[in-house]
Amino acid sequence: MAEVSHGDEAVERGPEASSPESVPVDTTISRVKLLDTIVDTFLQKLVAPRSFERFTDCYQHFHQLDPGVTRSVYDKFVAQLQTSIREEISEIKEEGNLEAVLNSLDKIVEEGKAHGEPAWRPSGTPEKDLCSAMAPYFLQQRDTLCRRVRKQEAKNQDLADAVLAGRRQVEELQQQVQALQQAWQALHSEQKELLSVLRAPE
Repeated sequence: MAEVSHGDEAVERGPEASSPESVPVDTTISRVKLLDTIVDTFLQKLVAPRSFERFTDCYQHFHQLDPGVTRSVYDKFVAQLQTSIREEISEIKEEGNLEAVLNSLDKIVEEGKAHGEPAWRPSGTPEKDLCSAMAPYFLQQRDTLCRRVRKQEAKNQDLADAVLAGRRQVEELQQQVQALQQAWQALHSEQKELLSVLRAPE
């Protein structure tokens, strides 16, 4: 399909479009689109021809009772699964800023195509250059994870303090109840003694 479209563009633009000085048509696919295509292909394989058969194999008795309901449950399950996977992929792309990173990588690759000589390396050692380029990213990710861990630890500490405070309140209430019970028992004993004195024969 891409070759046909490029040919049509060349026909519409005329001879000038095929001249060496003209800008070549970009036939590469961006890595963002490639990632989306991979995800779409994976999701399409979830509804492969035999996927429903495998699904019904797990629920044979239910499928025999009502095949229509089984098909409806399967369709809803697949749709929800696809939606969940797309949402997870979107969250990963947002958290890792993948679109910007992949677009930046595409830009670097395209800029590298314009240079006829090998790319210059600061240290001359690809391993060191890779570490120096990736280290800031991993350090940033580490700092982000550390902040999340500290935030979660603070929440956990607040919850622990709240639990301890609740336990102390329960203990105080138990002590108050016990004190009231002892006071009531003492009052009851005094009342019994008073009644016994009043009922005693003169």
